[in-house]
Amino acid sequence: MGAIKISPDYNWFRSTVPLKKIIVDDDDTKVWSLYDAGPRTVRCPIIFLPPVSGTADVFFHQILALTGWGYRVITLQYPIYWDLLEFCDGFRKLLDDLHLDKVHLFGASLGGFLAQKFAEYTHKSPRVQSLILCNSFSDTSIFNQTWTANSFWLMPAFMLKKIVLGNFASGPVDPVMADAIDFMVDRLKLLSQSGPAVGSVKRELRYGYMDGHKHCDCSTAMTEPVFDQSALSTDAKEEMYKLYPNARRAHMKTGGNFPYLCRSAEVNLYVQIHLRQFHGTRYAAIDPSMVSAEELEVQKGCSAPSTETEES
Repeated sequence: MGAIKISPDYNWFRSTVPLKKIIVDDDDTKVWSLYDAGPRTVRCPIIFLPPVSGTADVFFHQILALTGWGYRVITLQYPIYWDLLEFCDGFRKLLDDLHLDKVHLFGASLGGFLAQKFAEYTHKSPRVQSLILCNSFSDTSIFNQTWTANSFWLMPAFMLKKIVLGNFASGPVDPVMADAIDFMVDRLKLLSQSGPAVGSVKRELRYGYMDGHKHCDCSTAMTEPVFDQSALSTDAKEEMYKLYPNARRAHMKTGGNFPYLCRSAEVNLYVQIHLRQFHGTRYAAIDPSMVSAEELEVQKGCSAPSTETEES
């Protein structure tokens, strides 16, 4: 059994934060699973979108830390959507159901791509206040470099899972990163053959790219490159830099594919720093009464990832 799954933090999270299930479409098989923690008075929370192999609980470190500082945090697990527009419409309905006008989105890998597509989809009536993109991509044509990419949408679930697992780090890794990989493999195994991650990715790896004229309506876009081994290619990272030339980057030396699990303290501090610019506005993701305590935590933070702003 993996170390994370039996850790006190994970068990405390599972025993204190209930998993909710919400249906917003006419099709009652499309069920959103989510954790919603922190003050409900916050009307512009940060929502975490997982990678293809992830369930809503992969961000449990972020829920525990950020809600402790006064933030409202929502983490999601997607229903089965076979079309990007269908996904975006379903996500919009979910925000309506939660009575959320605008949100901050943290997207990891596929979750980052979907976050960008949703910002693009709602650009005429923006629903995304800011983006944090972790090991993400902007154009699914990068997957066409492999012979399997064009046939992903035809593959049975077990083959797709094998390919996804093949992207995880191989060879020696430090124990914390190894635990993160084990946990993500376990999460992937929990997804059924027609599970949400499999359904979300099959067709979208055939085509999909960001419209540069529509994606920039959110006030801030941030990328979070990890410099050690990860499934994201250098070309994919460079494309992201071109798309968001003014984005502030958090440079993390290590973290692999899942820094939010194995380098959670750095990621949490980075998220705090990003969200501070919205304190005192209607787009604050934190309870105003908790701001002073949160500022102290930021000041005490150590080993923070370095950040910089790239100018075009």
